[in-house]
Amino acid sequence: MPEYHYTARNQVGEKIEGVVEAAGEREVAAALAGKGLFPLKIHPIAGQQINGKIRPVKGQQLVAFYSQLADLLKGGVPLLKSLRILHDQTSNQNFKYILDQVYRRVEEGATLAEAMQRYQVAFGEMGVQMIRAGSEGGFLEESLIHVAQYTEVQDDLRSRVVGAMMYPILLSTFLFIVISIILGYFIPKFEDFFNGLREQGELPLITTIVISLGNWTKLLLPILVPLLIFAVIAARTWSKTDKGRRFFDVLKMKLPVLGNLYRGFAVARFCRILGTLLRNGVPIVKSLDISADATGNRILGDAIAKASENITAGERLAGPLAASQWFPRSVVEMISVAEEANTLDTVLVGISDSLEKRNWRALDLAVRLMEPLMLIVLGSVVLVLVVSIMLPIFRLSTTI
Repeated sequence: MPEYHYTARNQVGEKIEGVVEAAGEREVAAALAGKGLFPLKIHPIAGQQINGKIRPVKGQQLVAFYSQLADLLKGGVPLLKSLRILHDQTSNQNFKYILDQVYRRVEEGATLAEAMQRYQVAFGEMGVQMIRAGSEGGFLEESLIHVAQYTEVQDDLRSRVVGAMMYPILLSTFLFIVISIILGYFIPKFEDFFNGLREQGELPLITTIVISLGNWTKLLLPILVPLLIFAVIAARTWSKTDKGRRFFDVLKMKLPVLGNLYRGFAVARFCRILGTLLRNGVPIVKSLDISADATGNRILGDAIAKASENITAGERLAGPLAASQWFPRSVVEMISVAEEANTLDTVLVGISDSLEKRNWRALDLAVRLMEPLMLIVLGSVVLVLVVSIMLPIFRLSTTI
């Protein structure tokens, strides 16, 4: 029998975690309710999630699946038949296999969220949680539409960020390759040519420095490149651990310029998901647990989890968000006012729209400034290299 990890609260509001064996998540929820516990999260032990046998699914394919499933359910088509229709019309073999397994689990009595939970690498934790909330709250079709919209926005965001950063990344890579080739291959070849001027003490300082850099580059480049590749692989492996992910989550938010953009988009996602869930009648504690996953950042998620504890104790949402110091002051102030006016769902969606517009303007400006700055850097480096070579030639020609 599979094991499930649960997070629940007892009758005095204390958070309790544990592991229980059960046939499904419904059985776990029933067992917890029998003990007087209110379940917050229930999910299979990570090792039971089937992530190694499948590949991630493209965003646009997920958008089509969620939208079409919502349309079928709205049209009165039963869930099992809807899943079979979508399975049959899917051409991607990886996704077809996933849908077939989801269909089989639902047929055995599992909920849609329980079936999708095993393939979280494809559907994403936030998507599964949103669908679970929709199933329990009786608005599954609306949840599917919201997940489709969110997935589409995220896919568009990812594409736009990659597109915006592609030119600076390509230019940086080209700059690194050019400098490495010039310093490591061409400059050392001129050393013998300038030995005469060095012995006479007339070799310009800039040429001496460039030649030294060239020698060091030629010596260290074969070592540094494999070391850099190893460091990248090690960092990616460590980032998959809880400690490593927290470290990189903090690092991302502290990066100059880009850190504020990353944090802004994460807060915008949180506000949009929380506002959407509240608008659909999901209790605020459960909404906070789901929207915490939408940030994609453990540090922000911890702050939201603390806010959830405050809500359970009868306090406000804005307090712990402000105390964490990761949420913009303006956002916290608007949330505080919205709580007083009982318009939190509407205000949160408005905050998300405002943050996304502001972040896109800042990202576009940063990219536009980065391009000329990198061209200036590239031109300056080339100028220094040319001057370091031409100066000794000029001096040599005047002494002949």
